[in-house]
This record gives sequence, structure tokens and C-alpha cells, in this order.
Amino acid sequence: MRAVTEVRDYLFATFQLSQTTLRSVGGQNELDDLLSQRDKLNAKIQETIDAQTEPWGIKVMLVELKNIDLPQEMQRVIAAQAEAERERRTKVIAAEGEYQAAQRLAEAAEIMGHSPITLQLRYLQTLAAIATEHNSTTVPPLPTCWSRS
Repeated sequence: MRAVTEVRDYLFATFQLSQTTLRSVGGQNELDDLLSQRDKLNAKIQETIDAQTEPWGIKVMLVELKNIDLPQEMQRVIAAQAEAERERRTKVIAAEGEYQAAQRLAEAAEIMGHSPITLQLRYLQTLAAIATEHNSTTVPPLPTCWSRS
């Protein structure tokens, strides 16, 4: 009864209140929150609208954000940000791989430093790998250290 007697057009008034509240709550949040915390935003909007329509005798039971339309410029900004984040992750992964490779090479050098024969074996493996390719001539670097210390 209050909705009919106290408000000229309660459907239109509720609709306008909903739009205003949606803009207000949406403007107070980061874009990431708008996209990832819809349930939280739905509850906040529902509580706000319900508190303002209660004097009219209207109970708002549910608010659900179904779609968030962003301007083209904002979409481009988000795409550029996502691309920059992917590029950053790629660089971090590559740097981590380089770091691990350097650690392994340092460990291998330490082992070869304690046992000169391992260096000679590695040298022979490299020559064998070169010889299996379709090279017609292989010239090993000379002199090599074949003598025992």
C-alpha cells in the first residue's frame, strides 16, 4: 500500500534507485573486484536498495549482476595490461631457467675441476657428436692434455 500511496511510480523509482546504486557501488570498487567478486557486490547492492525501498513497503530479495559492459578504450587498456603481465611472466620463467642452467654448469665445472679425466671424456663425447653430423672434415683443437698430472 505504501508503494502505491507514497511513491508516484514505484517500479520506475525502484529501477532508478537500482541504477544509481549500481553506479555508486561499481564506482567504489576496482575493476578486478567488479569482475571477480560479483557475489559480494550483488549482496552490497541488494542491501543498499532494500534499505532505501523498505519505507515504501518494497522488499528487494535478489540482485544479480549478469554482464558488465566496458567502453572500448577500457577493454584495450585491460588487454594491454594482460599482455604486459604475460610478457612479465615469460621473462621471469626464462630468467629462472637461465639461473638454474648456470647453477648446473657451475656444479659440473666443480666436478670436472676435481677430476680431469671427466673433462677428457666430455671432450671425446663432443668429438663423437661432431663426427656424427654430416661434416666431411673434423679438426680437433691441439694440443690436448692427455698426460696424467
